This record gives sequence, C-alpha cells and structure tokens, in this order.
Amino acid sequence: MTRAEVREGRMTSLSKEGDAADPVADIGASPDGPDPGGLNTGARHRIADQVFRTLSVGSGFLVSVVIGLIAIFLLAQAIPSLAKNEENFFTYTGEWVTSGSGLAFGIPQLFYTTVLVSIIALLLAMPVSLGISIFLTEYAPKRLVGPIAYTVDLLAAVPSIVYGLWGILVLGPAMVPVNEWLVSHLGFLPFFQKPSQVANMSTGGTILTAGIVLAVMILPIITAVTREVFMQTPKGHREAALALGATKFEVVKLAVLPFGFSGYISGCMLGLGRALGETMALLLIISTVGPMDFNLLESGQTFATKIARDAAEFDSPAKTGAYISAGLALFVLTFVVNAAARAVVAGKK
Repeated sequence: MTRAEVREGRMTSLSKEGDAADPVADIGASPDGPDPGGLNTGARHRIADQVFRTLSVGSGFLVSVVIGLIAIFLLAQAIPSLAKNEENFFTYTGEWVTSGSGLAFGIPQLFYTTVLVSIIALLLAMPVSLGISIFLTEYAPKRLVGPIAYTVDLLAAVPSIVYGLWGILVLGPAMVPVNEWLVSHLGFLPFFQKPSQVANMSTGGTILTAGIVLAVMILPIITAVTREVFMQTPKGHREAALALGATKFEVVKLAVLPFGFSGYISGCMLGLGRALGETMALLLIISTVGPMDFNLLESGQTFATKIARDAAEFDSPAKTGAYISAGLALFVLTFVVNAAARAVVAGKK
C-alpha cells in the first residue's frame, strides 16, 4: 500500500467521524424531532422584542402627545384673557380683577409663594431622605429594613387633605410658641421678623408650617427612589473599598453616594414637582395674600391654592381664562424644573 492510499484512508475515516458528531447539524434539532412549523426559539424571541419595542415607543409617544394637547388647551384658554389683561402678567402684584371688560391679574406673588414653600420643603426633606436611605441600605439590620421602609412608604398613601388638617389643627398650634421664640430671639433676620398679619402667626398658618407639612408629604417619594438606587450599587464597589481598608462611612462616601447621586437628584426633583402642584394641604394652612419678602412667618397663596380657592367663581370665559393662565405658568414652571433636573443628572453621568 502506497503512502497516498494510507493518507486517503485516514481522511475518509476522519470525515465519517466528523459527520457522526457534527455539532452544526444538531443546531435547531429537538429531542422530539425537527420543528414541524419551522419556527425556532430565536425567531419567537425576535418577534417578542419587536412587539415590546413597538409598545414602548408607542407609550412614550402617547405621553408626549397628551402633554402637548394639555399645553395647547391651556394656551387656547389663556390667550383671550391675556389679551384683555390691562396689566403686565409677569409683574403685576395687585388684587386680581377678573370681571368686566378690563382685566388685571399677574403671577409674581403666586410664583414667589409656590417656589418658597417648595424650596423649604425640599431643604427639609432632602437630608432626612438621604439619611433614611443610607441607614436602610447600609446600617439597618435586615429584620428592621422591611418595617421601616413600609412605614415610610405608607406616608405617600395619606390623602392631602389629612395632611392639611394635621398641619392646621396639630402642627400649627404646636408651632405658635416656636414662632414667638423666633420673633423674639431671631427677629433681626429677614426670615423671622414679626409678620404683618399677626393672626397667621398665632394660629400657625405660616409659610414655615406649610413647608414642614409639604416636606413630610414628599419625604416618601425621595426616600423610595434614593433607596432603590443605593441598593443597586455594585457589590464589587463595596468590597473593593473594604479591601483597601475603608470604614463603613468611607464606603458610603466613596462607593454608594457617587454611584447613586444621579438617582438621588432625580428623586428630589420628583418630590419638588409634587410640592409645586400641591393644593388641598396648602389651601387649609395658607390661603391669604402675603407680602413678597423672605419672612417665613407670613402667609401667601400658591398657583394651586389660588385656583382652588376661587374655582367656584368661574362664571365667565374671561375669568376662567385668567386662572387658566396661572395654571399655564405652573405647567411651564414644572416643565422647566424637570428639564433642569435631567440636565443635572446627565452632567453627573
């Protein structure tokens, strides 16, 4: 037998063994035989992904359309009244005149009170929410995490009117001696001067009280978002910091906070959006016109409380349009706040 015949025999043997155990030939085969319909798992997955993508894109598009329609409605209702407004809508601070041929209304005082109360609530709620989130994710025993988290989350289920009643009937009277102490000892500061309407301070119906109540209302929103983000911190980040000799505090500072900062800011902006549009609770606590200064012991009206207080008097298209103009300003304010929050989050990534 020649060398060529031996080589040919070996190649034939290897070819037969390869055909017997060809992995490519087994792809798509099932234990029960070939797929009778010709549909494999990959094709089904591709169809499911395409359906999910279509539904997701459609949902986002639908939300955008709804928001656009709301904006168009507000503009259509507000423009006729704004055209009849004899004062500057952005600078007029006098009494609203929404009857007759000549209208006079503006939003500076509403804008001031809305922003001031919301900022107070945010300043009070942000550090508390951050502390609760860090405690639940890093320090709390596992048996306490569930009960504490559920208790905080239940705060979001309390109706706004209940918070308002608690604020004016419980917290307000409790704040009276605190208000008097602030005026007596810190009255030289612009934040705690004696108010022009002493009755508000004596009943506790002040911007400070409203800010505290609003802080309790937005606390569960910020805490829930922040806690979930902190829980997603990669385990390797924590272990790497501990391996380098970091303490628990340093792990939180160097690993958890940098990873979850954008989520924390997002939660704060969600809480701020909630605070800007709050109505019933603030309507029960502050509902009288106040001066535009930094005194937290004064009262005031927000966009939402102004509209809710005078809603029963909407007896003409001109008057309705004037208040819808205020609603349009609140709509734009909320949109700007959310856009700014997204810019901050994007800059931190």
